[in-house]
Amino acid sequence: MEEIMPRHESRRTVLKSLAAIGAGLYVGPVARADDSKSPNEKLNLGLVGVGGRGYANLQGVASQNLVALCDVDPRQAKTAFEALPQSTKYADFRRMLDGETLDGVVVSTTDHLHVPIALNAMRRGLPVYVEKPLGHNVWETRLAAQVAREQQVATQLGTQIHAGDNYRRVVELVRAGAIGPIEEVHVWVGKGWGGGTRPTDTPPTPEGLDWDLWLGPAPQRSYHPTYLPANWRRWWDFGSGTLGDMGCHYLDLVFWSLGLKYPTAVAAAGPPPDAETAPVGMTATWDFPARTVEPAADGAAGGEMPAVKVTWYDGDRAPRELHGIKLSGSGVLFVGKEGQLLADYGSRKLFPQEAFADFTPPEPSIPASIGHHAEWIRAVKTGDPTTCDFAYSGPLTETVLLGLVAYRLGRPIAWDAETLTVPDVPEAAALIRPPYRAGWEIA
Repeated sequence: MEEIMPRHESRRTVLKSLAAIGAGLYVGPVARADDSKSPNEKLNLGLVGVGGRGYANLQGVASQNLVALCDVDPRQAKTAFEALPQSTKYADFRRMLDGETLDGVVVSTTDHLHVPIALNAMRRGLPVYVEKPLGHNVWETRLAAQVAREQQVATQLGTQIHAGDNYRRVVELVRAGAIGPIEEVHVWVGKGWGGGTRPTDTPPTPEGLDWDLWLGPAPQRSYHPTYLPANWRRWWDFGSGTLGDMGCHYLDLVFWSLGLKYPTAVAAAGPPPDAETAPVGMTATWDFPARTVEPAADGAAGGEMPAVKVTWYDGDRAPRELHGIKLSGSGVLFVGKEGQLLADYGSRKLFPQEAFADFTPPEPSIPASIGHHAEWIRAVKTGDPTTCDFAYSGPLTETVLLGLVAYRLGRPIAWDAETLTVPDVPEAAALIRPPYRAGWEIA
């Protein structure tokens, strides 16, 4: 999801299209967050992080009034800043929240700033759209979901593929029992955000970049271009490797299909853990208990589900074949007692193919999404639910991050979701709730 625009699309083309958005942007008296909004009335939004992935999210909410843009790096924000001259520009999200009266906030920063920004906004009663993963550690992820529930604000995690039709058809196949009870699922992503050695040289900080704000709650270190604009994902202090970057996208399909919430046991394997960076390839497994899945408001059928083991592979550990099925790229393989279901973002296949030659899929029951960003916009205006609110995406993100806890501990763990602890492994606490830099503490 790092690709922000087609490679053939020039910056001039992008500026031209955004200028069209900016030309119709009204920045005047700002409606208060507690004012009721009719479905046809535009929201006044503040965006934190408008370069990189934030540019795509800006496009996703461009139908609304983008009254404030915030980014610590004017180099990355240049396209958005120039295209929307009427909006107020900020480097510090706290100044933006203090200085603007908004209806919602879109957060597209590095992982380690997602929750500090979202908490600040939600505790002001503001709805938030947050890029994945929701949090940078398990404890703050749970806290974000708790505050969203207490404040009763509209939330949405940036798992945009959830809005696609293919995921809906896969969920319907699983819930209809097309391949029978599922006790085993495999998920793989072929790329690898990992490796690297902490630089020792200290080049000057680029003009305009507020490095201290970019660090936020992370431990103090000197600026280096190796971290920006995208390689921060490799570093534990800022990102969560490939599993943190892509896990919420692919495990989303598993969570939705199987009605999962919290695992009870987690294990991981890979090269010896590095104190600074994620591995170039790893595996993780999560054990989930048997459960009763209630019929969902989105139309997905309910039913009894057996205990299931979910296995993740990334980077150089991605498999090329499982259960006799050739694999490539990235995807999900559901293994049922009566067959297998192979899926990715846009396709699905049942195996053995000869056994399903005359198979008739169930009638579609989950309606098409109006769009992932559009769901959140509608929710802010009307109170309608979103499909990836923090009640759903919180446990999804926690599961992803627990895979990294097990990997960094170098041992399997039993997980107590109620207390957020790993019984009998005290060293796990520092990974579940690591310290925050002075002045950036959250509670």
